Amino acid sequence: MSTLKVRAYLESAGLGDRIREFDEGATATVELAAQAHGCETGRIAKTMSMMTKDGPIVVVVMGDARLDNRKFKDTFGEKPRFLKGEEVEQYTGHPIGGVCPFALEEGCRVYLDASLKEFEYVYPAAGAPSNSVHISIEELERVTGGSWVDVTKYWEPQA
Repeated sequence: MSTLKVRAYLESAGLGDRIREFDEGATATVELAAQAHGCETGRIAKTMSMMTKDGPIVVVVMGDARLDNRKFKDTFGEKPRFLKGEEVEQYTGHPIGGVCPFALEEGCRVYLDASLKEFEYVYPAAGAPSNSVHISIEELERVTGGSWVDVTKYWEPQA
């Protein structure tokens, strides 16, 4: 069901033809996803799902970025709390491995990390562990309505 919702969401934004489907397991890790796409790991956009005092959020970061707890607390006023396995689909509408910033459950807010700005385009998931979408940073911002934040560490610009 999640894949169908994401497909409809992206089609309504004129991006339905950008969805890529892979064999199960081909994109199970950032490294495998980068191999499948033929790109560097940074372009694989990870969508992390968390709960805040104001409700659920997803934060999209470049593939080899890590969450910086201090920056997160400075930005959101609290420590990060990742959703537990059984909560992920309940609050995002997507299964683990397919969480993306599209067609989310009502009330789940989207944040885009500054690390993504290193790239012209990235590959976030598209509602299933084996699906992704090729999308520019400008398109990602437009179709998600996401707010920009800086909550990662240890990322370096790609050459």
